[in-house]
Amino acid sequence: MEEINKKQKKETKTILKILFIISCIIFAIPSITYYIENKTVLKFEPWFQFLLNDTNRIEQTMVYILILIALTVFYFLIVKNREKVFKSKKEMFIFITIVALIFIAVIPFTCSDVFYYLGVGRINSEYHQNPYYTTIKEFVEQGNNSNYLEQDTVLEQGYINDWADSTVVYGPIWTFICSIVSVLSFGNIDIGLTVFKLFNVIVHILNCYLIYKISHKKIFVLLYGLNPFILIEGIACVHNDMFVILFALCSFYFLLKKKNIWLSLLFLALATAIKYFTIILLPFIVIYYVRKDKPLKKFAKCIGYGMLFVALIAICYLMYVQDINVFKGLVTQQEKLAKSFYIIISEYFKEPEGLVTIVNKTLLMAFTIIYFFFCITLLNKKEIKFGKEIQKANYFIMAFLFLLITNFQPWYIMWLFPCLMWQKADDIKLIIQISLISQFANSVFLIYGEGWIYGTPFTFLMVLGTLIAVLYNTRMKKS
Repeated sequence: MEEINKKQKKETKTILKILFIISCIIFAIPSITYYIENKTVLKFEPWFQFLLNDTNRIEQTMVYILILIALTVFYFLIVKNREKVFKSKKEMFIFITIVALIFIAVIPFTCSDVFYYLGVGRINSEYHQNPYYTTIKEFVEQGNNSNYLEQDTVLEQGYINDWADSTVVYGPIWTFICSIVSVLSFGNIDIGLTVFKLFNVIVHILNCYLIYKISHKKIFVLLYGLNPFILIEGIACVHNDMFVILFALCSFYFLLKKKNIWLSLLFLALATAIKYFTIILLPFIVIYYVRKDKPLKKFAKCIGYGMLFVALIAICYLMYVQDINVFKGLVTQQEKLAKSFYIIISEYFKEPEGLVTIVNKTLLMAFTIIYFFFCITLLNKKEIKFGKEIQKANYFIMAFLFLLITNFQPWYIMWLFPCLMWQKADDIKLIIQISLISQFANSVFLIYGEGWIYGTPFTFLMVLGTLIAVLYNTRMKKS
């Protein structure tokens, strides 16, 4: 009987692994076929076409949904049977690495941002332009610079990108990373895309490693490492949020495991110098570190560490700053409407522009007041437990993500993952479900193509899917 049970466990382990790998390979086949036929991603334009050909959009959407369902089902089964599937930590990391490498082959069919990243890095590193003041289009169209397009396919692909007429919308650390990748591309778009994906795979593995080092639990590594949402948005579509997760996890690691506030603040500053939302975590990190000090000393240290954090951010910006316009891109991005409840307001209410501004500013003011008073309360707390307080930090990030951002994008949900291991079981389940729901909601764009007006049905699907998930979780908890 014991031998039979061992055999069954081994079969379960092998079957689940094989099925998940097969699903990943099938997901990558359309991209591999595209590359074989075209030999390059130069002038790649069929965004939101999963099969990357002239197949009927309804048919390609059904194929996408079926494969995504398979990935999701096998993902949950592997997480549930993790002790049977992975006997050791090493085995788990090898499997995560193999899966991540498969997604390198997937062309970013839902988002073109990576080509903009490469173009920005190229004008900065190769042509010595400051991308916070000069757009890709401005550089190419001035003088005889259009001649560069003939020999630089990275620049050429960046030039036809939707964001080519915008200055950089991210912090300086991201521009620096893009510049490094663009140097390694040697002006070839295919090399550039591959190098970028390899960078993100390495970051993905590092994130898994840090999650394990902090939590010492397989479940959190697998919830992140094999999540189809992370694999699609982070590796296939090469979003920079992967680096934000890396630096945030490094910040937590040095705070909790090494008791080093200096390195913790340094990595948090690096995260903030890519996407500014991580500044929300600053009071939680600093106040936790000084929690045992007397009130006046605690307050003085908070001010000191806060100033250090600001100085670190300022040093990052010294690479590119000329004047206040260095922040112009951040404002430009926030002025856009996409895939949020603000787009519903703009479509269904009179004078939408004024109403969107009023709602956004009102919510921002409410958020700021609540956040400020919470930080004051936290500062005066006698007993502080990191896990309990970081749960609240994630609630603030969720509020910022879903209520304050007018230009919401599915991959922003990655912001909730650095703090995942400290959340309540119900919240963890819901965050994972929301991340996967976002990928199914994206099927709207697979059917109709890319367009801001389809942000409304996307948002409805996100809200509906979340409500169904909440009701299902509640029912399961009661039963």
